[in-house]
Amino acid sequence: MRILLTGATGTLGSYLHKRLSSRGHEIVSVARRNADLNHDITDPAEVTAVYRAAGPLDAVVSAAGHVPFKPVAEMTPEDYLSAFHGKVLSQIELVRQGLPHVTGRGSFTLITGILAREPIVTGTAASMANAAVEAFVRAAAIEIAPQRINAISPNVFTESLPGYGNLFPGMGSVDLADVAQAYVRSVEGAQTGQIYVP
Repeated sequence: MRILLTGATGTLGSYLHKRLSSRGHEIVSVARRNADLNHDITDPAEVTAVYRAAGPLDAVVSAAGHVPFKPVAEMTPEDYLSAFHGKVLSQIELVRQGLPHVTGRGSFTLITGILAREPIVTGTAASMANAAVEAFVRAAAIEIAPQRINAISPNVFTESLPGYGNLFPGMGSVDLADVAQAYVRSVEGAQTGQIYVP
């Protein structure tokens, strides 16, 4: 398959690039820098440019999404809008604009996270964004068939515990290998409208 991978230079994206490539897929990487296509997908105009440059695709895989972490009392309307643009609208645009560029039975795989169902202190923006993406996936699945759409909703990565573990006390973690396996299931499988929890 020919796969567009966004967030391709981050922790998860770099791992997915190797894993999907090792399975014989052709990867077109997207990131703000150091990728095949250097674009900021939080800007809908840049999403348009990505698809114009990428050519025909069999799948779109998202490993990108940024949200602010602050106590509710310190959050501003701009912070919540930043979370919406950084994780929700950017991924919705990948799907909305991607429909005519992805083959008839192709797929979209988006990223959410554990905070959609397990909140933490300072995580309201992330919880909001993750839950919104998951609701979108379920709703879009009934409209875009035979194209498919799923989301991956992991815990904090084991490999990222040194930097983020203190934000997730007692919540465990998930290895990148297990997260990547959920992406493989979404891309190569047949289900749609699923929220995979690796």
